[in-house]
Amino acid sequence: MTTHILTLTCRNRPGIVAAVATALAETGGDITEARQFDDTLTGTFFMRVAFRLPQEVGGDGAFRAKMDGIGTAFGMNWTLSPQDYRQKVLILVSKFDHCLADLLYRQRIGEMPMDLVAVAGNHPASALSVRLPEDVPYHHLPITKETKPQQEAEIRALVEETGAELVVLARYMQILSDEMSAWLSGRCINIHHSFLPGFKGAKPYHQAHARGVKMIGATAHYVTEDLDEGPIISQDVEHVTHADTPDDLVAKGRDIERRVLARAVALHLDRRVLVNGSRTVVFGK
Repeated sequence: MTTHILTLTCRNRPGIVAAVATALAETGGDITEARQFDDTLTGTFFMRVAFRLPQEVGGDGAFRAKMDGIGTAFGMNWTLSPQDYRQKVLILVSKFDHCLADLLYRQRIGEMPMDLVAVAGNHPASALSVRLPEDVPYHHLPITKETKPQQEAEIRALVEETGAELVVLARYMQILSDEMSAWLSGRCINIHHSFLPGFKGAKPYHQAHARGVKMIGATAHYVTEDLDEGPIISQDVEHVTHADTPDDLVAKGRDIERRVLARAVALHLDRRVLVNGSRTVVFGK
């Protein structure tokens, strides 16, 4: 038996679940997990199904053939992939490497099933406090206002060379151009603190402390041309008090950022995030 994951979106109408279930039954499929959501605001139907198929029946070929017909009949966008497929991931980082360190640790212990093809940053590797695995190359791609187009071209070339299917901005402190954001649409995840747009610029946690905030948080989302406004994948918050210093807020912020980004990347890799415009449906575990 081989386990696969099917995801699909389409306009909601009767018969979608029945058609998929019938196709699975006819090809010997055994459903192990099924989640669905009918977005009444947009009329869009979302579905994620994990199932096992007996290899002797023809693997996923017979089921794919049936899904081709179902997809055409219902106007679906659908994907099918083996559950154990490991996506190729490129991580971009600057000097703040707590999110990078967390992703590396989770991958090493088997919690983050991905093929890390490279790490790239706008500072030399010596600026990082974490050591990369020996089999993961680091690319120093310095950037200035004048060289931004050339630097982004180098990133695009790196994505194409490595075959990276997902780009993670692990506190990469550079704003991507609209062209770069559009090129990475649907395959790039960013993490930022929750103070935007209230506290922009340098030292946002210090700004928040000066204003007496009582809650801090972080948001992980897909990158779009609208700065920090892409479809949201994961968020979290933590209460703070008057006793917390600016450094306390920074430390707590690091912790929230790393766990929110890790959750978002894990959900994406497990094909649990379905997007319709600016809205996301997240089928969490």
